[in-house]
Amino acid sequence: MKEILRRSITGIIYVVLLLGAVFLSSDAFDFLFMAFGLGCLYEFKRIVRLKGYYIYTAYLALWWAYIYLIQDNNLITLLMFLTITVDIALLFFLFSGKERKFTELQKFIIAVLYIGGGCIFLTMIPYKNDDFAQFLIMGIFILIWVNDTFAYLVGRALGRTKLFPSVSPKKTIEGSIGGLIFALVAAYILSFYETKLTIVQWMVLATVIVVAGSIGDLLESKFKRVAGVKDSGAILPGHGGIWDRLDSLVFAAPFAYLILNIFSYVS
Repeated sequence: MKEILRRSITGIIYVVLLLGAVFLSSDAFDFLFMAFGLGCLYEFKRIVRLKGYYIYTAYLALWWAYIYLIQDNNLITLLMFLTITVDIALLFFLFSGKERKFTELQKFIIAVLYIGGGCIFLTMIPYKNDDFAQFLIMGIFILIWVNDTFAYLVGRALGRTKLFPSVSPKKTIEGSIGGLIFALVAAYILSFYETKLTIVQWMVLATVIVVAGSIGDLLESKFKRVAGVKDSGAILPGHGGIWDRLDSLVFAAPFAYLILNIFSYVS
């Protein structure tokens, strides 16, 4: 009971912090996710044993450049392509049964693009149409939360078939399907509040976010399992580290940004 209470209090504070940043100002939102990115990098660096502190300088320089300076669509597309390429390459690490050791350079590239790139595109999403789309970014958070919540509840109630037992023993196929179904319901409801996307576009976005987010969750679990740790950190009582809370969003963000770009071209 004490653990449930602690998780609930931490979860409420986390949600209030996000809501406050989103609806307070775009600068507050930007700063929050810049800080979240640093937190994720710190935990990733510790888990993979990446040496030195230059990774923070590289991330901050890249984040500042893409959030405040770079307006060239070609440069943004290049970063998105590199980020997605690294994310896809990490699938080989996720699904490989063999032990994989990364070099220091590979760890640096993964940290900058998988973690840093994910946080940068998550920050850029609400600015897609030259204004700060508060309900769009909140909709993405809601889709992730609905999927996580109902994947857990459906998995507990109906789960029989393990999804990926070697990496995450508690996740089930039934839970994953349940999370997706409820996320699609949430997307349908969100389409009435955020009308910049059609119902079909919300459904497609929800599917991409749920699938990519689930992979991101498994990928973080694989890194932790290889490192022999349960949580990425302990800053959030009952929830682990910042990366534990953002693993789905960090991986899904560049794919969501890509889909939103496609929508803008076909609209």
